[in-house]
Amino acid sequence: MSRRPTARRFADSGSIPFVGALHPKSRPSPLLSVGIFIVGTLLVVGYLYRSGGRSGDIAALNRLDGSTGLPSGFFILASLVVFSCSLELQRLIPILMKAYGDSMRKVLHVGPETCSVVSQLLKEEDTEAWGIEPYELDDADANCKSLVRKGIVRVADIKFPLPYRPKSFSLVIVSDALDYLSPRYLNKTVPELARVSADGLVILSGYPGQQRAKVTELSKFGRPAKLRSSSWWIRFFIQTSLEENEAAIKKFEQAASKKSYKSACQVFHLKPLH
Repeated sequence: MSRRPTARRFADSGSIPFVGALHPKSRPSPLLSVGIFIVGTLLVVGYLYRSGGRSGDIAALNRLDGSTGLPSGFFILASLVVFSCSLELQRLIPILMKAYGDSMRKVLHVGPETCSVVSQLLKEEDTEAWGIEPYELDDADANCKSLVRKGIVRVADIKFPLPYRPKSFSLVIVSDALDYLSPRYLNKTVPELARVSADGLVILSGYPGQQRAKVTELSKFGRPAKLRSSSWWIRFFIQTSLEENEAAIKKFEQAASKKSYKSACQVFHLKPLH
């Protein structure tokens, strides 16, 4: 979710472009600052995406915020873009297609940005897709409104039973949404997600230490994200009688290795409830 500042010719006095703009005594155009901000954001996001989004990188970048002359929140914005697991999922879909094969024929996605995820899934051959947006659809675009009208995407509170019969979908994929639930609700929601899946459940969750926009979270999700470790999740799966899908994990790792893919989110593969 223009005017251009006048630039000197490169040949003038043998000067380097934008030197004047960076001089401490000069007053750069607001549009130039915006331009630098946008380009810098793309560079930082690209770097973090390729590096797998290491929390140490984010912490170091956030310490720079306010000392670089860039707008406040610059590096927080970059980290927020990188650490949306729903955005990461869209990058992950081709690998899931390889790993799950026919199990991707009828997919339910649960999480923020579900309209974007469902739209991408529907582009895959022989794949049907539906979505649940756990929170209000703010500023939905025309495509998202169309998916809602057709009943492909619906808004529903996942803290309550899902309106589907057992094994309604071949695969259920959830991203981001579980990070905002307390253990009290996770104990009910995760088994419920596994209930409506015939072949398995895929969970994408953030790594501990990743940055999130606290004000945005509180206004939309009601509470800040609780980013849990892989050991916490494994203990949780055992306590709720959910079993990891070792066959799916192996296929996923093989497909990811072939594409040199490193996820910026934790990815868990669970068997369906019997």
